[in-house]
Amino acid sequence: MTEIVANRLRFHVQRLAPKGPSSANSPTVVFLHGLAVDDLSSFYYTLAGPVSKAGAEVILYDQRGQGRSQRPRTGYRLADAVGDLFAILDALDQRQPVHLVGNSYGGILAGLAALERPDRVASVVFIDSCCAGAAVEAWLESMLNTLSAAALLYEYDRLDEQCAAVGWRKIARQVRGMSGLLSETTLIEDLAASPTVDPTRLAEIRCPVLAVFGERSDMVSAAGDLTRHVPDCTLEILPGMAHTVLRESTDVLCEVVVSWLSRHGSIARTATLGGGEIR
Repeated sequence: MTEIVANRLRFHVQRLAPKGPSSANSPTVVFLHGLAVDDLSSFYYTLAGPVSKAGAEVILYDQRGQGRSQRPRTGYRLADAVGDLFAILDALDQRQPVHLVGNSYGGILAGLAALERPDRVASVVFIDSCCAGAAVEAWLESMLNTLSAAALLYEYDRLDEQCAAVGWRKIARQVRGMSGLLSETTLIEDLAASPTVDPTRLAEIRCPVLAVFGERSDMVSAAGDLTRHVPDCTLEILPGMAHTVLRESTDVLCEVVVSWLSRHGSIARTATLGGGEIR
């Protein structure tokens, strides 16, 4: 485990060195995880290993308030999270443009980062996500409603104690972390105050974009905005999947992402996943 200080906060960061045909010019892929009950492990145990085996340096980190990173009381606007990303890259002395892979909320951050600092972003992979348009507005509204209801539930039902009582220790820890994030910070208020982005601004994303959606996901309607406005966008729709692509279709997603990065990120065209090979 590595801890660094960026934006005056302590962040838990993991780095994986290239394991494939690497060189001094190996690309860097940064993974951005989802919101609330999530941390860097969602990528560490899915896409990070195969991407590093394909020849990329991998950076993962717990976002502020989540996982093992510091939990400040305030500073949870989307702009704050994007600022954290670039501050972490600066602290790691990562000056070359990076490839951003974001799942759900992490995809919103990846897209906003590409809009804010196009000079520092080589490509973006949206996993059931986007950073602009009606689909994102609806997702954020739904998430805020869910988080508000969860905050009340955690406060009055003491779910962590109930989980611990039946031996679900890991779930109890996650619930305690989620409860603290909702009750001890301005996360909900800050997200509600974050301005949304007009979909026409997607045309400002000049780097290559891969967008992967579940066929049954509420976010799939964002596909139209992306293909309509982003100059270089590749779209993949996974049949039968909802907003759980990363967890429930890991093998297929890994194949899609590694193959696409091999064309846009100068990594190898093959990587090992389980017992098979991705081409």
